[in-house]
Amino acid sequence: MISIKKKSRSVYPIIVPTSYGNVGTINSYILNDGDTLSLIDAGIHTEKYKDALITTLAANGYQISDLSRILLTHHHEDHVGLVNWILQKKDIPVYAHHEAIPRLMVEQEFLVMRKNFFTELYISMGCIEEAQPRLEKLQQTIEHVNENTLQTIIRPLGEGDSILGMKVLETPGHSVDSISFYDEERQWLLAGDVVLKTTSSNAIVDPDLKGNRLHTVRQHKESLKRLKQLDVEYLFAGHQEIIEDHQHVISQKLDKMQHKANRLYSVIKEGTHLPKEIAQELYRHKYNTEFSLVMSEVIGYLDYLEVEGLLKKSLQNGIWYYKAL
Repeated sequence: MISIKKKSRSVYPIIVPTSYGNVGTINSYILNDGDTLSLIDAGIHTEKYKDALITTLAANGYQISDLSRILLTHHHEDHVGLVNWILQKKDIPVYAHHEAIPRLMVEQEFLVMRKNFFTELYISMGCIEEAQPRLEKLQQTIEHVNENTLQTIIRPLGEGDSILGMKVLETPGHSVDSISFYDEERQWLLAGDVVLKTTSSNAIVDPDLKGNRLHTVRQHKESLKRLKQLDVEYLFAGHQEIIEDHQHVISQKLDKMQHKANRLYSVIKEGTHLPKEIAQELYRHKYNTEFSLVMSEVIGYLDYLEVEGLLKKSLQNGIWYYKAL
């Protein structure tokens, strides 16, 4: 893809088709600030993505050794996949939100806490049997810590920081550690997975560093509303196409979130009260094929509606029971 240029800076998009999830493409971006090259997100660890990175650099007269730093919008595997491979070729600094550090460094104490968090969560939502494959995967990560650790020290970024003249904005929801980079002068926004053009960017339930469940749907909604207020010509998304009408796209996302909330509320009001049964009613076969995402979505919206004062819950035989108000 051709580069996007404005006021002595250029962005070289790396947009690679993928069968990963239903996102269509996995995107990274090389930012040329006139003096240095920065890689915004590092894609997924495949030969296809390595070739795309090398080819994009070469098409603009560069190679891996010309990279000066890596900036990560969040810790998910399709955004950090080539970090270690790049670092083997050149030792450069890696930047991410502080909440990403225990996840990227695969800290065992944090991973054990996270597995316990999800075990207790799935028990209380009445779906512990279906959760076993997810919990086994979490256990495997604990047992293979050294294989997944990033081979570097992560330099933390957060709200109020700036890097390369871009404002760092904390935009949680899809991920607890999501950050966006805003170049106000050029009206460029590198936003990771906070907003995608054609599919929903799920608000994924997760604990904070102390093990408290985050209200991810509310966080995601607030992040979208915040980004909608910015003057943006190009929103460089983590998947699918670059967005040129971000306010319209975000308005659609916010409308869809409200529709999901209304639909879930209706299911409860009509007599389905247990989280597992709510998920099965709303998502049917996807409950089995995409269990963790489906339950994350349902739990997130249950939390959202409870905080909005539309639901109340009570614990019955160790499982939460929700009632519409």
